[in-house]
Amino acid sequence: MNESLFLRAAEVAAICDVSIPKAYKMMEEVNAEMAKGGYMVISGRVNKRFFYEKIGCAAELNNDKEE
Repeated sequence: MNESLFLRAAEVAAICDVSIPKAYKMMEEVNAEMAKGGYMVISGRVNKRFFYEKIGCAAELNNDKEE
């Protein structure tokens, strides 16, 4: 398994073209929603699939796998 299932703040910042502090805020929101749903979360990381779904880019994640 080469590719990580999680994103870090720098990756979120690059994907969304935002600052690192904004990326952390976004990750915090996504992780809070996941925790409410009963999922285990890791501080400083965000589940890649759930994050892409929340920002409306789930299709982008699927396209990356096909290439």
